[in-house]
Amino acid sequence: MVGAPPPPDKQLRFDDGSYFQFPAMRWSVSHFRQLMPTVNVSRGVGAPVPLPRAMRKDLDAVRFVPLGAKSSMTWEESLAANYTDGIVVLHRGKIVYERYFGVLNERGQHGAMSVTKSVTGTLGAMLVAEGRLDENKRVAEYVPELASSAFGNATVRQVLDMTTGLQYSEDYADPNADVWIYSQAGSPLPKPKDYTGPRSYYEYLQTVRPQGRHGAAFGYKTINSDALGWIIARATGRSVADLLSERIWSRLGAEQDAYMTVDSTGTPFAGGGLNTGLRDLARFGELLRNNGRFQGQQIIPKAVVDDIRRGGDKEAFAKAGYDLLPGWSYRNMWWVTDHPDGTFMARGVHGQRIYVNPQAGVVIARYASHPVASNSANDPTTLPAFDALAQHLMKKPR
Repeated sequence: MVGAPPPPDKQLRFDDGSYFQFPAMRWSVSHFRQLMPTVNVSRGVGAPVPLPRAMRKDLDAVRFVPLGAKSSMTWEESLAANYTDGIVVLHRGKIVYERYFGVLNERGQHGAMSVTKSVTGTLGAMLVAEGRLDENKRVAEYVPELASSAFGNATVRQVLDMTTGLQYSEDYADPNADVWIYSQAGSPLPKPKDYTGPRSYYEYLQTVRPQGRHGAAFGYKTINSDALGWIIARATGRSVADLLSERIWSRLGAEQDAYMTVDSTGTPFAGGGLNTGLRDLARFGELLRNNGRFQGQQIIPKAVVDDIRRGGDKEAFAKAGYDLLPGWSYRNMWWVTDHPDGTFMARGVHGQRIYVNPQAGVVIARYASHPVASNSANDPTTLPAFDALAQHLMKKPR
């Protein structure tokens, strides 16, 4: 995509899907705003609050053994192995490591993918803590349009923890999976003349049928996040993008506005549409590490962070069969480990990540463009790499 215009064989387009084919996506994930409609998430008009720097030269040499492997590798080697576009490491609030690759740089923005879910979940949990949402109420009490769908008789809490019983497949490797039908519904592009399906996120959500019993098992399904986005919008009169700006982004000392992709009706994609600067993503993780406080202000209620850190139903999570995540759980759309250091994460396809290790005082924000969507492709390297770095920083602080 270099040139005015780029050569025909180098052009990427949203309408033909070429923008999201590897390796083209290594450019696209840092340029979504040039390819599709978006809505701004304002950082406000105040000055940014710089993150202090205390750069470390010893981190590249930290070694770990990938899951299932016999030989070790270094932190630096792991960055290429996971197709890292940018990574920032904070230790006790200071940047100790920051690198960019490919087209991403400190001035750029990148798709957060399903890390968006944890942001949406945090907003929902804030409203629960403030009494503006009742987690025990049925979804239909907030959004009557969902009464006849599978969401109608689920509780807000079941949506927040993705223990809803929904007929929906999120296998990105399956071209016939429901996730692609949902993507088509949410696409802002004009539909074919013979198209008779849903034409927006909200229209699709009304078509979801039940499968299984609510509360019985964890099932990772993006549509839960967009149902929560609808609940949030109905309860507050604000879209997820507007509420995120008002309640968090404009109070975070962020360097850049963020933005969210939208469907044809302008509805923000609450399950995966957030795009931010990398350091601002790290700021959000640092806010969680500090129990929701920033510069003397309680931006996120401490009760929300405590609730995330306690985790969700481990038995329900185990039924989902994540072999690489034994003992984990899911709460308020955050992934909670079984580690004694209290680590929890936001995770997105193709390698997006926020890692928060409260005991080590470490936050890691990573943007990536791994060719495989599922995190099972990068977890064997990512999980031990992040933990090894946190342990190193905890044992050898400066």
